[in-house]
Amino acid sequence: MDLKPGSRWKSAVCDAQMVVVRPPKAAGELQCGGAPVVPIDDAAPPTGVIEPEFAEGVLIGKRYLDEDSGLEVLGAKAGKGSLAFNGTAMKIKGAKPLPASD
Repeated sequence: MDLKPGSRWKSAVCDAQMVVVRPPKAAGELQCGGAPVVPIDDAAPPTGVIEPEFAEGVLIGKRYLDEDSGLEVLGAKAGKGSLAFNGTAMKIKGAKPLPASD
């Protein structure tokens, strides 16, 4: 799986789509709903079952981060499966705090 910046992927088990913002430091597998993601140009419709531990969903416009590998992904289309990298759930990246205006 070549997770280059700007590459687009979609879930194999739900409607979620994502764009890689920052690649991982080491090779690994991006997953959604417990199944590996597929390239965006794959014509197959989503099939299969979303694993319960990966069913929190992907939100459009949110950035997801795997702190260990540095992988950062942007949700481009919402879906019911949640993102994971090598089986570890990815977390929503928080906004940077604004500087104080004292």
